[in-house]
Amino acid sequence: MSRLMAKTLREDPADAETLSHKLLVRAGYVRRSSAGVWTWLPLGKRVLDNVSRVVREEMDAIGAQEVLLPALLPKEPYEVSGRWSEYGDLLFRLKDRKGADYLLGPTHEEIFTLVVKDQCTSYKDLPVMLYQIQTKYRDEARPRSGVLRGREFQMKDSYSFDVSDEGLAESYALHRAAYRRIFERLGLDHRIVSAVSGAMGGSASEEFLAPATAGEDTFVDCPSCDYAANTEAVTFAAPAVDGAGHAPAQEIPTPDTPTIEALAAHLGVPASATLKNLLVKVDGEIVAVGVPGDREVDLGKLGEHLAPAVVELVTAEDFADRPDLVRGYVGPQGLDKVRYLADPRVAPGTSWVTGANKADTHARNVVCGRDFEVDRYLDVVVVEAGDPCPSCGAGLRLDRAIEIGHIFQLGRKYADAFGLDVLGREGKPVRVTMGSYGIGVSRAVAALAEQTADERGLCWPAEVAPADVHVVAAGKAVPLALAESAAEALSASGLRVLLDDRAGLSPGVKLTDAELIGVPWILVAGRRSGDGVVELQHRPTGTREELTLDEALARLT
Repeated sequence: MSRLMAKTLREDPADAETLSHKLLVRAGYVRRSSAGVWTWLPLGKRVLDNVSRVVREEMDAIGAQEVLLPALLPKEPYEVSGRWSEYGDLLFRLKDRKGADYLLGPTHEEIFTLVVKDQCTSYKDLPVMLYQIQTKYRDEARPRSGVLRGREFQMKDSYSFDVSDEGLAESYALHRAAYRRIFERLGLDHRIVSAVSGAMGGSASEEFLAPATAGEDTFVDCPSCDYAANTEAVTFAAPAVDGAGHAPAQEIPTPDTPTIEALAAHLGVPASATLKNLLVKVDGEIVAVGVPGDREVDLGKLGEHLAPAVVELVTAEDFADRPDLVRGYVGPQGLDKVRYLADPRVAPGTSWVTGANKADTHARNVVCGRDFEVDRYLDVVVVEAGDPCPSCGAGLRLDRAIEIGHIFQLGRKYADAFGLDVLGREGKPVRVTMGSYGIGVSRAVAALAEQTADERGLCWPAEVAPADVHVVAAGKAVPLALAESAAEALSASGLRVLLDDRAGLSPGVKLTDAELIGVPWILVAGRRSGDGVVELQHRPTGTREELTLDEALARLT
């Protein structure tokens, strides 16, 4: 450590909010280069490389082949797929000296498709699975949480290419099993949850989530069955409702009640009896979204359902251009030239109090299927704890998590875009079907820090730690000689050793740094070094015992 570039800090960085951000900086693993861009220092690079090694070993074990594609990519393939525009401001765009457009790769479906189109011409060349571990670039508007949400990050992305849907299912299953082994080896507590494909396209989609309070994803799980899903993928089946016998719709004056709260108080009805109608723009087209008044529209969920379309809230200027839309008093009945989307709770036969499309006026007894029609049903409400499980009906639980992996059955979206065909068994062209599978390598480092750290610092699982043993010379002369002897013996046995031989520091400072850095075992040569006795501490459990050096070496090796 007298030569190691790893300057520890006593105080948390001023801009750090998450535990991993604080500790990775304080322990000398990373340093901020610019907003969302990080330098990995020697200790951090070791952990990052260890995560990559585990990923490589498990990917190789299922027959995947590693490649390395460029990060600087031409515009044209992303125009063909439509993602040059779909990604919007997330893309880092640039021009070369000749004026040609390029981008820094956010993900590589297009380029992998072109590689396989160039290299594979027959069904005999398939199936094939390719992967890379590479830096990706996304121009996040608000990079935060250290390496958890950066503009430059390490990712393993892999792709499978098959000639049939059955083959795709097999490749997907291989990746799913490999991901479980990867995260188990890394020591990550994780959940596999149903997800939506969004802009990626395709059918089946699952996320691998690491539960953590710093997580930006919310997921649900059921305490009574094995159901788990990202909140954006939770579905709700509305019960059948008999719409007969409702009174005719009736307009009622409701001055100064543009909000659900004001309306419910004015009429003395629960908010759940009212129908909230949110106006959004979908690729510029005004669309109404109906949900029960006691629920909120999840704009992220709505955006995922409608991807790759761009969803935005309407503005005051939009209302000015549409006098038929009365702000605060919009109702689905009589809407002209406005598509109406609704949550399944707005089922045929249900009766509502809603806007009458007139200022200071609402309507009661407005029945779905009688007074208005729904163009498309989508699960778009913000999921709440206690909502019924789609599988068994029990109340769901909500939890926060970090997304560490995502797998998709892409199907033929990119194969269609680029005409990826191979010659089939019958001598005719066959369209290839694809899967896409990602692991956030740098995110996994942060997720491990979040899950395993304690009040003293980082606490790495053995598989990813930057060293196996941290040897501390807690004193001069005899302690230093014993520590150096221990380090040499441990290294000779094949263990990775970090030796704190720094002069001029108190034993307390060295021990505090050792706990902050978080190597699984700490061996301290201190006050009893003259007797050949050391202290051995197991960092994850905090257990300490005094042993002779030979006993400690035997225990560690």
